[in-house]
Amino acid sequence: MGIVFDIQRFCVHDGPGIRTSVFLKGCMMHCPWCHNPESIKKEIQLSFENSKCVSCGKCAQVCQNKIHTFSQDKTHLVDFERCISCGNCVQSCPFGCLKLIGKEMPAKEVMDEVIKDRKYYHSSGGGVTFTGGEPTVQFDFLIELLTLAKEEGLHTCIETNGAISRERIAALAKLTDLFLLDYKATGKSHKALTGVEETVVLDTLDTLNELGCSIILRCPIIQGINDSEEHFEAIKRIHRSCYNVKEAEIMPYHSFGTHKWHSIGAECSLEALKSATPEMKAEWEKKIGE
Repeated sequence: MGIVFDIQRFCVHDGPGIRTSVFLKGCMMHCPWCHNPESIKKEIQLSFENSKCVSCGKCAQVCQNKIHTFSQDKTHLVDFERCISCGNCVQSCPFGCLKLIGKEMPAKEVMDEVIKDRKYYHSSGGGVTFTGGEPTVQFDFLIELLTLAKEEGLHTCIETNGAISRERIAALAKLTDLFLLDYKATGKSHKALTGVEETVVLDTLDTLNELGCSIILRCPIIQGINDSEEHFEAIKRIHRSCYNVKEAEIMPYHSFGTHKWHSIGAECSLEALKSATPEMKAEWEKKIGE
Protein backbone atom coordinates (compact mmCIF):
# COMPACT_ATOMS: atom_id res chain seq x y z
CA MET A 1 0.00 0.00 0.00
CA GLY A 2 1.10 3.55 -0.69
CA ILE A 3 -0.28 7.08 -0.70
CA VAL A 4 -0.95 8.51 -4.16
CA PHE A 5 -2.16 12.07 -4.64
CA ASP A 6 -2.71 12.05 -8.39
CA ILE A 7 -2.59 9.90 -11.51
CA GLN A 8 -2.37 11.92 -14.72
CA ARG A 9 -2.88 10.27 -18.10
CA PHE A 10 -1.63 11.42 -21.51
CA CYS A 11 1.41 13.28 -20.16
CA VAL A 12 4.07 14.31 -22.68
CA HIS A 13 6.61 16.16 -20.51
CA ASP A 14 7.61 13.45 -18.02
CA GLY A 15 9.73 11.25 -20.25
CA PRO A 16 9.49 10.01 -23.86
CA GLY A 17 6.21 9.43 -25.66
CA ILE A 18 2.74 9.43 -24.15
CA ARG A 19 2.90 8.54 -20.46
CA THR A 20 0.89 8.15 -17.31
CA SER A 21 2.42 10.01 -14.37
CA VAL A 22 1.82 8.62 -10.88
CA PHE A 23 2.34 11.17 -8.11
CA LEU A 24 3.39 9.79 -4.72
CA LYS A 25 3.22 11.80 -1.51
CA GLY A 26 6.24 12.71 0.57
CA CYS A 27 9.45 14.67 0.01
CA MET A 28 12.56 15.27 2.11
CA MET A 29 13.34 18.62 0.45
CA HIS A 30 11.57 21.93 1.01
CA CYS A 31 12.17 23.97 -2.14
CA PRO A 32 10.42 27.36 -1.90
CA TRP A 33 9.42 27.20 -5.59
CA CYS A 34 7.71 23.81 -5.30
CA HIS A 35 4.66 23.68 -7.59
CA ASN A 36 3.30 20.61 -5.77
CA PRO A 37 3.52 21.71 -2.10
CA GLU A 38 0.65 19.35 -1.30
CA SER A 39 3.10 16.52 -1.99
CA ILE A 40 5.67 17.42 0.67
CA LYS A 41 3.93 15.71 3.58
CA LYS A 42 3.71 11.96 3.22
CA GLU A 43 0.40 11.82 5.05
CA ILE A 44 -3.07 12.43 3.61
CA GLN A 45 -4.01 16.05 4.27
CA LEU A 46 -6.87 18.53 3.95
CA SER A 47 -7.09 21.18 1.27
CA PHE A 48 -9.45 24.17 1.37
CA GLU A 49 -10.37 26.29 -1.67
CA ASN A 50 -11.54 29.58 -0.16
CA SER A 51 -12.86 31.00 -3.45
CA LYS A 52 -15.61 28.37 -3.58
CA CYS A 53 -16.78 28.81 0.02
CA VAL A 54 -20.11 30.50 0.86
CA SER A 55 -19.68 30.10 4.64
CA CYS A 56 -22.64 27.75 5.00
CA GLY A 57 -21.06 26.21 8.13
CA LYS A 58 -21.88 22.58 7.34
CA CYS A 59 -18.23 21.58 7.72
CA ALA A 60 -18.11 23.02 11.25
CA GLN A 61 -21.20 21.04 12.22
CA VAL A 62 -19.55 17.67 11.51
CA CYS A 63 -15.93 18.33 12.52
CA GLN A 64 -15.13 16.66 15.85
CA ASN A 65 -11.86 18.60 16.24
CA LYS A 66 -13.53 21.97 15.60
CA ILE A 67 -10.96 23.05 13.00
CA HIS A 68 -13.52 25.08 11.03
CA THR A 69 -14.52 28.46 12.48
CA PHE A 70 -16.08 31.62 11.06
CA SER A 71 -15.23 35.19 11.93
CA GLN A 72 -17.80 37.94 12.41
CA ASP A 73 -17.58 38.84 8.72
CA LYS A 74 -18.16 35.12 7.92
CA THR A 75 -14.58 34.49 6.81
CA HIS A 76 -13.92 30.75 6.91
CA LEU A 77 -10.84 29.92 9.03
CA VAL A 78 -9.23 26.46 9.04
CA ASP A 79 -6.87 25.17 11.76
CA PHE A 80 -4.89 22.75 9.61
CA GLU A 81 -2.59 21.74 12.48
CA ARG A 82 -5.47 20.12 14.38
CA CYS A 83 -6.92 18.32 11.35
CA ILE A 84 -6.79 14.50 11.48
CA SER A 85 -7.91 14.08 7.84
CA CYS A 86 -11.01 12.10 8.72
CA GLY A 87 -12.84 13.48 5.69
CA ASN A 88 -16.14 14.23 7.45
CA CYS A 89 -16.04 17.89 6.43
CA VAL A 90 -15.18 16.97 2.85
CA GLN A 91 -18.30 14.83 2.56
CA SER A 92 -20.48 17.53 4.11
CA CYS A 93 -19.38 20.39 1.85
CA PRO A 94 -21.96 21.00 -0.91
CA PHE A 95 -19.66 23.26 -2.95
CA GLY A 96 -16.48 21.18 -3.22
CA CYS A 97 -14.38 23.62 -1.20
CA LEU A 98 -12.73 20.86 0.80
CA LYS A 99 -10.91 17.76 -0.31
CA LEU A 100 -8.41 15.24 1.00
CA ILE A 101 -5.11 15.18 -0.84
CA GLY A 102 -3.77 11.66 -1.08
CA LYS A 103 -5.37 8.26 -1.23
CA GLU A 104 -4.10 4.98 0.13
CA MET A 105 -3.92 2.51 -2.75
CA PRO A 106 -2.50 -0.96 -3.36
CA ALA A 107 0.13 -1.13 -6.08
CA LYS A 108 -2.03 -3.35 -8.28
CA GLU A 109 -4.86 -0.82 -8.26
CA VAL A 110 -2.46 1.88 -9.42
CA MET A 111 -1.14 -0.36 -12.18
CA ASP A 112 -4.66 -1.27 -13.31
CA GLU A 113 -5.15 2.43 -14.00
CA VAL A 114 -1.79 2.78 -15.73
CA ILE A 115 -2.25 -0.08 -18.20
CA LYS A 116 -5.52 1.36 -19.52
CA ASP A 117 -3.42 3.33 -22.01
CA ARG A 118 -1.02 0.55 -22.96
CA LYS A 119 -1.70 0.94 -26.69
CA TYR A 120 -0.64 4.60 -26.56
CA TYR A 121 2.60 3.72 -24.80
CA HIS A 122 3.54 1.19 -27.45
CA SER A 123 2.66 3.44 -30.39
CA SER A 124 4.49 6.49 -28.99
CA GLY A 125 7.41 4.94 -27.12
CA GLY A 126 5.90 6.05 -23.83
CA GLY A 127 5.21 4.36 -20.53
CA VAL A 128 4.79 5.19 -16.86
CA THR A 129 6.56 7.85 -14.79
CA PHE A 130 6.67 7.82 -10.99
CA THR A 131 7.02 11.28 -9.52
CA GLY A 132 5.77 13.30 -6.56
CA GLY A 133 6.84 14.73 -4.21
CA GLU A 134 9.80 12.44 -4.14
CA PRO A 135 8.73 8.90 -5.08
CA THR A 136 11.65 7.22 -3.28
CA VAL A 137 10.22 8.38 0.09
CA GLN A 138 7.77 5.48 -0.34
CA PHE A 139 10.57 3.18 -1.42
CA ASP A 140 8.99 -0.26 -0.93
CA PHE A 141 5.80 0.88 -2.64
CA LEU A 142 7.83 2.33 -5.52
CA ILE A 143 9.73 -0.94 -5.97
CA GLU A 144 6.44 -2.83 -6.11
CA LEU A 145 5.05 -0.40 -8.71
CA LEU A 146 8.18 -0.67 -10.84
CA THR A 147 8.12 -4.47 -10.62
CA LEU A 148 4.50 -4.60 -11.77
CA ALA A 149 5.22 -2.14 -14.58
CA LYS A 150 8.08 -4.29 -15.84
CA GLU A 151 5.88 -7.39 -15.69
CA GLU A 152 3.49 -5.49 -17.97
CA GLY A 153 6.34 -4.69 -20.35
CA LEU A 154 6.17 -0.93 -19.77
CA HIS A 155 8.93 1.66 -20.14
CA THR A 156 9.59 3.01 -16.64
CA CYS A 157 10.78 6.42 -15.54
CA ILE A 158 11.43 8.00 -12.14
CA GLU A 159 11.55 11.72 -11.48
CA THR A 160 13.73 12.19 -8.41
CA ASN A 161 15.51 14.89 -6.42
CA GLY A 162 18.47 12.55 -6.01
CA ALA A 163 18.46 12.20 -2.22
CA ILE A 164 18.82 8.42 -2.41
CA SER A 165 21.26 5.97 -0.82
CA ARG A 166 23.57 3.91 -3.05
CA GLU A 167 21.85 0.69 -1.99
CA ARG A 168 18.48 1.99 -3.06
CA ILE A 169 19.85 3.35 -6.32
CA ALA A 170 21.15 -0.12 -7.18
CA ALA A 171 17.71 -1.63 -6.57
CA LEU A 172 15.94 1.06 -8.60
CA ALA A 173 18.40 0.83 -11.48
CA LYS A 174 17.35 -2.76 -12.18
CA LEU A 175 13.75 -1.69 -12.78
CA THR A 176 14.04 1.83 -14.23
CA ASP A 177 14.66 2.71 -17.87
CA LEU A 178 15.13 6.45 -17.37
CA PHE A 179 15.92 8.73 -14.43
CA LEU A 180 14.78 12.36 -14.53
CA LEU A 181 17.23 13.76 -11.98
CA ASP A 182 16.68 17.23 -10.54
CA TYR A 183 19.70 19.46 -10.10
CA LYS A 184 18.45 22.49 -8.18
CA ALA A 185 21.44 24.59 -7.12
CA THR A 186 25.23 24.66 -6.87
CA GLY A 187 27.40 24.83 -3.77
CA LYS A 188 26.20 25.91 -0.33
CA SER A 189 23.00 27.39 -1.73
CA HIS A 190 21.69 23.87 -2.44
CA LYS A 191 21.26 23.06 1.23
CA ALA A 192 20.00 26.56 2.03
CA LEU A 193 17.27 26.22 -0.59
CA THR A 194 16.35 22.54 -0.27
CA GLY A 195 17.57 21.34 3.14
CA VAL A 196 19.82 18.71 1.54
CA GLU A 197 23.54 18.98 0.69
CA GLU A 198 24.46 19.20 -3.00
CA THR A 199 26.98 16.37 -2.52
CA VAL A 200 24.11 13.93 -1.89
CA VAL A 201 22.65 14.66 -5.33
CA LEU A 202 26.05 14.57 -7.03
CA ASP A 203 26.80 11.19 -5.42
CA THR A 204 23.52 9.88 -6.83
CA LEU A 205 24.43 11.26 -10.24
CA ASP A 206 27.84 9.55 -10.12
CA THR A 207 26.29 6.25 -9.03
CA LEU A 208 23.67 6.31 -11.78
CA ASN A 209 26.33 7.17 -14.31
CA GLU A 210 28.59 4.32 -13.14
CA LEU A 211 25.68 1.87 -13.35
CA GLY A 212 25.04 2.89 -16.95
CA CYS A 213 21.57 4.31 -16.24
CA SER A 214 20.00 6.69 -18.73
CA ILE A 215 19.66 10.15 -17.17
CA ILE A 216 18.03 13.43 -18.10
CA LEU A 217 19.19 16.30 -15.91
CA ARG A 218 16.25 18.52 -14.97
CA CYS A 219 17.19 21.98 -13.79
CA PRO A 220 14.51 24.21 -12.25
CA ILE A 221 15.66 27.79 -12.72
CA ILE A 222 14.10 30.52 -10.59
CA GLN A 223 15.03 34.08 -11.44
CA GLY A 224 16.83 35.82 -8.60
CA ILE A 225 17.18 32.56 -6.68
CA ASN A 226 19.44 30.10 -8.52
CA ASP A 227 20.05 31.72 -11.93
CA SER A 228 23.74 32.28 -11.20
CA GLU A 229 26.60 31.87 -13.65
CA GLU A 230 28.14 29.35 -11.25
CA HIS A 231 25.03 27.18 -11.47
CA PHE A 232 24.81 27.34 -15.27
CA GLU A 233 28.49 26.41 -15.55
CA ALA A 234 27.95 23.46 -13.23
CA ILE A 235 25.01 22.22 -15.33
CA LYS A 236 27.13 22.48 -18.47
CA ARG A 237 30.03 20.65 -16.80
CA ILE A 238 27.82 17.80 -15.57
CA HIS A 239 26.24 17.37 -18.98
CA ARG A 240 29.63 17.16 -20.67
CA SER A 241 31.36 14.94 -18.13
CA CYS A 242 28.64 12.35 -17.40
CA TYR A 243 28.32 10.23 -20.53
CA ASN A 244 24.95 8.78 -19.46
CA VAL A 245 23.32 12.21 -19.10
CA LYS A 246 21.40 12.31 -22.37
CA GLU A 247 20.35 15.94 -22.06
CA ALA A 248 19.93 18.81 -19.63
CA GLU A 249 16.50 20.44 -19.44
CA ILE A 250 15.83 23.94 -18.16
CA MET A 251 12.61 24.00 -16.13
CA PRO A 252 11.65 27.70 -15.90
CA TYR A 253 9.79 28.91 -12.84
CA HIS A 254 6.04 29.28 -13.11
CA SER A 255 3.73 30.74 -10.50
CA PHE A 256 0.71 28.56 -11.28
CA GLY A 257 1.10 26.56 -8.09
CA THR A 258 1.27 29.42 -5.59
CA HIS A 259 -2.42 29.12 -4.66
CA LYS A 260 -1.80 25.52 -3.59
CA TRP A 261 0.31 26.69 -0.65
CA HIS A 262 -2.60 28.66 0.78
CA SER A 263 -5.05 25.81 0.22
CA ILE A 264 -3.06 23.60 2.64
CA GLY A 265 -2.47 26.35 5.18
CA ALA A 266 1.16 26.99 4.21
CA GLU A 267 2.99 30.21 3.40
CA CYS A 268 4.33 30.72 -0.12
CA SER A 269 7.57 32.71 0.14
CA LEU A 270 7.68 33.36 -3.64
CA GLU A 271 4.11 34.58 -3.97
CA ALA A 272 5.17 37.90 -5.50
CA LEU A 273 7.45 36.28 -8.09
CA LYS A 274 6.06 36.15 -11.62
CA SER A 275 6.51 33.23 -14.01
CA ALA A 276 9.68 33.22 -16.10
CA THR A 277 9.23 34.49 -19.65
CA PRO A 278 10.03 32.50 -22.82
CA GLU A 279 12.89 34.94 -23.39
CA MET A 280 14.36 34.06 -19.98
CA LYS A 281 14.18 30.37 -20.77
CA ALA A 282 15.88 30.86 -24.14
CA GLU A 283 18.70 32.84 -22.49
CA TRP A 284 19.18 30.19 -19.81
CA GLU A 285 19.32 27.45 -22.42
CA LYS A 286 22.05 29.36 -24.24
CA LYS A 287 24.08 29.46 -21.04
CA ILE A 288 24.12 25.66 -20.76
CA GLY A 289 24.65 25.16 -24.50
CA GLU A 290 21.21 23.72 -25.30
